[in-house]
Amino acid sequence: MKPLSQATTTVIPSPIREMFNKALGMEDVISFTVGEPNFETPKHIVEAAVKALRSGAHRYTPNAGILPLRQAICEATLKSHGICYDPDTEVIVTAGGMEALILTMMTLLDAGDELILSDPCWTNYSRQVLLCSGQPKFVPVTAENNFMFSPELLEQAITDRTKAILINSPANPTGGVATKAALEKMAEIARKHDLYVITDEVYQRIVYGDHQALSIASLPQMKERTIIINSFSKTYAMTGWRVGYAIGPSQVIANMVKLQENVVACVNSAAQFGALAALTGPQDAVDDMVSAYAKRRDMIVEEFNTIPALRCFAPQGTFYGFIDISETGMKASDFALDLLKEERVILVPGHAFGTDSDRYVRISFATSEANILEGTARIRRYMQKRMK
Repeated sequence: MKPLSQATTTVIPSPIREMFNKALGMEDVISFTVGEPNFETPKHIVEAAVKALRSGAHRYTPNAGILPLRQAICEATLKSHGICYDPDTEVIVTAGGMEALILTMMTLLDAGDELILSDPCWTNYSRQVLLCSGQPKFVPVTAENNFMFSPELLEQAITDRTKAILINSPANPTGGVATKAALEKMAEIARKHDLYVITDEVYQRIVYGDHQALSIASLPQMKERTIIINSFSKTYAMTGWRVGYAIGPSQVIANMVKLQENVVACVNSAAQFGALAALTGPQDAVDDMVSAYAKRRDMIVEEFNTIPALRCFAPQGTFYGFIDISETGMKASDFALDLLKEERVILVPGHAFGTDSDRYVRISFATSEANILEGTARIRRYMQKRMK
């Protein structure tokens, strides 16, 4: 048989799923792996989708998504970011944030083009770049900079093949949030080198304390070179609904719509009406979920920072904690596997997120307080035995 495509064989399975799968069949396991809210989708969203189905929303929608949803997305973006977008030409509704990302990359990247990513970053970014025959270019980020790009290292990574920079704030896996000053420096570099910026803002609403999830698109001369990626999955506990969107320059969005026609045609019609209700309906459920995450975040930080040899970067956003295990002397993969074997707790090893992140493990606190208390107690017991 002739070989499969090089892009397909280059992509390897996610270590997040690997850890999840290793625990299948094991009893009494506490999982802190998958970033999925443990809340139900708010009832008014479900009811809107059901009503749409009962009213005949059974057919294809426009490739870019139903106009009322695109209008609501633009209105919400104007309210949150202070940026005005045209719902007819500058927004596309996609099958989750993941499709918005890969359609953006397919539109921007030619074979060999480089897209700059942080190390660590969400696993799927680099896989999607490879699927588009591009080259991921990693730039190390550290806790000292909230795990965001330092201007010096970012600019050093740029070559004549660099096409775009991808920013994720609030960030998975670290929980870091970019300050306005940091975004201004990134914007200056993007303008100087005439680069596109992809800003993944799916955790925009999940921030803590005085932190704000600002968008680089709101800075001077950045709207025309920035593509905003967002999703309903995390904010509204709609992971299975698969609705996301991209907002950006009309020439980019027009080509994404053209690709959408050849990939999924359009997003599930009923799910789009649910997403419309999410944006236009009451936001109490979102506030309640964020409050619950904030409480869990405080539990995680307090617990891990009192466990011997472990240190937790205090997440400024998202529902992830990034735990430094370097004092254990173990690689993250060994630590995670041994913890699963000894205490039936699953964490994600840092190598899932970058080549320089093997001294970290990620914990998702999108789970119950009871699981957090029991899971951290088991980790504490594990570390007490190990560090004797």
